[in-house]
Amino acid sequence: MNQKRQGLELIRSLAFFVSLLRLKSLYIILLVVMAMPRVQSDETDLTQQSTQRRNRKDWPQWGGSPQRNNAPESGPLPATFNVKSRANIRWQMPLGSESYGSPVVANGKVYIGTNNYGGYLDRFPKTHDLGVLLCLNENDGKFLWQYSAEKLPTGRIHDMPNQGICSSPMVEEDRLWMVTNRCEVVCLDTLGFADGDNDGPFVSEANEKEDEADIVWNFDMISELNVSPHNMSTCSVTGVGDWLFVSTSQGVDESHQSVPDPVAPSLICINRHTGALLWTDNTPGKNIMHGQWSSPTYAVLGGQEQVLFGAGDGWLYSFDPKGDGMNSKLLWSFDCNPKDSVFKVIGGTRLPILGIPVVYDGLVYVAIGEDPEVVQSPGRLLCIDPTKRGDVSPTLVYNSSDPSKTVPRRRKQAMVDANGEFEKDNPNSAAVWQYVGSDPSVFETTMHSTCGTVAIKNDLLYIADQRGILHCLNAKTGVANWTHDLQAASWASPLIADNKVYLADEDGDVLILELSAVLNILAEINLGSACYTTPIVANDTIFICIRNKLFAIRL
Repeated sequence: MNQKRQGLELIRSLAFFVSLLRLKSLYIILLVVMAMPRVQSDETDLTQQSTQRRNRKDWPQWGGSPQRNNAPESGPLPATFNVKSRANIRWQMPLGSESYGSPVVANGKVYIGTNNYGGYLDRFPKTHDLGVLLCLNENDGKFLWQYSAEKLPTGRIHDMPNQGICSSPMVEEDRLWMVTNRCEVVCLDTLGFADGDNDGPFVSEANEKEDEADIVWNFDMISELNVSPHNMSTCSVTGVGDWLFVSTSQGVDESHQSVPDPVAPSLICINRHTGALLWTDNTPGKNIMHGQWSSPTYAVLGGQEQVLFGAGDGWLYSFDPKGDGMNSKLLWSFDCNPKDSVFKVIGGTRLPILGIPVVYDGLVYVAIGEDPEVVQSPGRLLCIDPTKRGDVSPTLVYNSSDPSKTVPRRRKQAMVDANGEFEKDNPNSAAVWQYVGSDPSVFETTMHSTCGTVAIKNDLLYIADQRGILHCLNAKTGVANWTHDLQAASWASPLIADNKVYLADEDGDVLILELSAVLNILAEINLGSACYTTPIVANDTIFICIRNKLFAIRL
């Protein structure tokens, strides 16, 4: 019986009681209402709305949830498969020639960013360079529709040729949000034009065929905010309630020497239903070292809603998602680099953050790294207590000429000995532990720079670095259980599911391990081409893409 019918029955009962007892109707109503159990609302609080989906085994955004931990619950998954014999391969579909965004799965559909080399639309031959989002049927991989974004005319400084859409979208119900290669935030109707409607306010699509995307709204961060993305716009958005959190990919100019407009924001919050701008933050400002290719994380930590942002100046920031009017509201900040580290375009030791912050058991985990085509340097993995406020870095820098004040932040080096600067332990430090390797004098036990993100389960933390070393740590202590040399570079992040760990590398190999504090390799399987993306699991199926193909793998 639905709520409307329940209401009618209640009214009839009340009328009967009033006529029977000849009492005041208001008094009776009050008594009955007070005695009734509350009908549970269909709405949930803001901390739960972002994870609502029809199928709880879907994987509707990078990391599955705003906490970004790639460790879903799953049924049995294969410990082996073969792309040639098709053993445990449910289906495979061609993509473009380059693919860097991990797939997401929601409500029977798979979404994956790539370029246009797959040539799925007749009006765009595969030689036409585009950023592309493909929508495929989850059961058989059948192509459903494509979102197409022309390349920016400014070329490789803002939109590298042939790189396509490098972000992963977020999906909820019949709406999808993502950042395109044009530095635009777009909202799409997941039904496309198959429902016969052109959803708005954006109704100016060039084509309304069923194999084309239906754009609901778009927000151009370049024209609206004067953002200058460096090489690519790559944010995998997250959101909760009405909020959508977006890294703008604001970066340096072509000379790599300065930021074109330091006032332009690095992080923004948008109303995900309307596309209206809610607040912005430009804290990294002129101190951005290169690009900003990390993505935001959301969690309730210590009773406070927080948006976590790994920035291009090497700091991890936490903001109140409500903002302060049109401005951000900073809760805390943490310098993830040693104070004496030095930024250089090539060969530096001071690094930005590329991986996505992960929340696990009330703590925050993040690592520093740099574009692997520019530099491969010593790295650092950090565990941070998010309940403190202010500058919560491990140390603070002072100048001997005025030891009562901390030194202002800088782009290239936080502390310069020759200037009479020195560091002291910060009594407000939020560092729980830091990891640079169990023995940094040995290659195989060094934590190198990474563009990867940790995955954690049962207090076992896994992360791969750019030099191809997989690290397994105790998440609470930061002590290494073991390390393993992949013999190939890795741009990807691990997947933990069904008590197994899956990790891909640049050689196209997928390493499958037992989830254990002891190294136990179950299999290593080659997919035929380089893999730059992170495997995911949805509905007891592994989805993983190489440069030019997407696989659905299951028992």
